[in-house]
Amino acid sequence: MTTFRIKRYNPEKQPEPYYEDFQLDIPDGSTLLDCINLIKWKQDGSLTYRMSCRSAICGSCGMKVNGRAILACQRQAVSQVDKDDTVTIEPLGNMQPIKDLVVDFEPFWEKVHKVKPYLQTNEQPPEKERQQAPEQFRLIDDSSTCIMCGNCYSDCNVLEVDDNFLGPAALAKAQRFVSDSRDEKTLERVTELSEPGGIWDCTHCGECVERCPKPAEPFYRIKEIMTVALEQGVHNNNGARHALSFANSVKASGRLNENRIPVESVGIFNIKGLMDLIPIGIRMLLKRKIPPIFHKSIDDVKDVKRIFKELGQ
Repeated sequence: MTTFRIKRYNPEKQPEPYYEDFQLDIPDGSTLLDCINLIKWKQDGSLTYRMSCRSAICGSCGMKVNGRAILACQRQAVSQVDKDDTVTIEPLGNMQPIKDLVVDFEPFWEKVHKVKPYLQTNEQPPEKERQQAPEQFRLIDDSSTCIMCGNCYSDCNVLEVDDNFLGPAALAKAQRFVSDSRDEKTLERVTELSEPGGIWDCTHCGECVERCPKPAEPFYRIKEIMTVALEQGVHNNNGARHALSFANSVKASGRLNENRIPVESVGIFNIKGLMDLIPIGIRMLLKRKIPPIFHKSIDDVKDVKRIFKELGQ
């Protein structure tokens, strides 16, 4: 017997969530969703969760299993059993539970709508479809596979501390249109996406890539938007300035100049931003964490410069 420890929540009967254990012999070849269905059909019909296609297409059965968001229909149940012969199942994170494993997706959809997930053109619609060459479609192929399951949103570390962040799913959807050859609002899009809460607030942890059940892999799509933003000259923000300062420092000396990067990131004419750095500098000084005042290049800096040159930088 395997124990399925499921987080239950029904505010109409009990204000606080709790865990309930169910015992089940896992049938051969069963997915995790198959097992949850058996528990609902044979043990407790009140257990509430979302499901539909059972083929990892609709994205309905996202849930946290042993602390990580997955699609329940996409994993064999036996692969999720821990050393105590237990599977712990909880609702997706970063969204409010409504009942048991069902969460409120409204904030998720609000952020998707903010990135304007539709083509914007200056021309009247053609009589037939707007066509793309295969190489143009390949730029948006991966982001087009997103099924909006919410797994990346659930386990996003930034969203845990910052509700203003658009989140990996919305930004992957944004890349779908930033890089679409038929869209004519690229500059406007990357300018808006460079504002606080947008692309530059991603901490590059890569958790969204681990949680994505499809090739969409939001982190890589966010990096692609950053590249387009820099190419379009959208530099007037801390994130872009930080990226440029980082690259310039490595190009010049082969290593980071940690004294220059904070100053160049906030902007050398940003008096308030520079003043905000002073307390941090004092704390670093007291902890003896101040970098050397005189920055030195690495011995093989010529090789670094050669690589930048070969990359056309």
